[in-house]
Amino acid sequence: MADLAGKTLFITGASRGIGLAIAKRAARDGANVAIVAKTQEPHPKLEGTIETAAEEVRAAGGKALALACDIRNEEEIATAVAATVETFGGIDICVNNASALSLSAIEATTAKRIDLMLGVNTRGTLLVTKACVPHLRKAPNPHVLTLSPPLTLKPEWFAHRVAYAIAKYGMSLAVLGLAEELKADGIAVNALWPRTTIATAAIRNVLGGDAVVRMSRTPDIVADAAHLVFCQPAKSFSGRFLIDDSFLYETGGVTDFRHYSVVPGTPLAPDFFVPGEPPPPPGVKIAALSIADLKL
Repeated sequence: MADLAGKTLFITGASRGIGLAIAKRAARDGANVAIVAKTQEPHPKLEGTIETAAEEVRAAGGKALALACDIRNEEEIATAVAATVETFGGIDICVNNASALSLSAIEATTAKRIDLMLGVNTRGTLLVTKACVPHLRKAPNPHVLTLSPPLTLKPEWFAHRVAYAIAKYGMSLAVLGLAEELKADGIAVNALWPRTTIATAAIRNVLGGDAVVRMSRTPDIVADAAHLVFCQPAKSFSGRFLIDDSFLYETGGVTDFRHYSVVPGTPLAPDFFVPGEPPPPPGVKIAALSIADLKL
């Protein structure tokens, strides 16, 4: 399998969680990583800053550039992209990972929260991709990867969290359209989504704390799936909506997923928006929970 040595990744929301895991996995190959996030100072409820993330990337074997950036601001995105290109000579991979999460029924959903989720999730994905495209055109195997769900719609997935669902599916619609728009340029545009909840600060703070964390997987499974995406030929591998474990099983040949579990052997909590197909790989046990059960 090809690796990412010398490749440059521009990753939003990379100061912690899934974004940081993707960065560190690429760093193990010797990649260059632009850590693009807002957090410059330690937060009482959220671990990590752009600087601590950059240190972890360097420790893992890569080169890192810490870039403070609010992806709702087009000028800040342009500055971050320019700094990345100046430092590393280009951009090979754009990862739209940054996302805002707020779960509430419509009467409890404020305009501020709606604007935040649409601004970061949908609008931010479009603006970041737009800024990276001129540089991706020059890359030998360019990829855009967006952390968003397959375009399978069920009413129960939207009820009681309609603003968040619209914002996440907006990211997926961007994948659908951009994969077609950028096909002639040879730029792959794909979506990746976890089958289960992932042990991140968002899960701990929003979806029920340690009870759900114990039924989750670590961010490493998404990072390994993302790495496998980046190693695919961009001209022929685009427009896909991938579920992490199924992709690792079907394309990567992974058959043992136990080491990804926070508590191996524990049935796993399903994430939002996961369709019935493809089914979990053999041996993967998903807890019999409804979507509503995730907010404990």
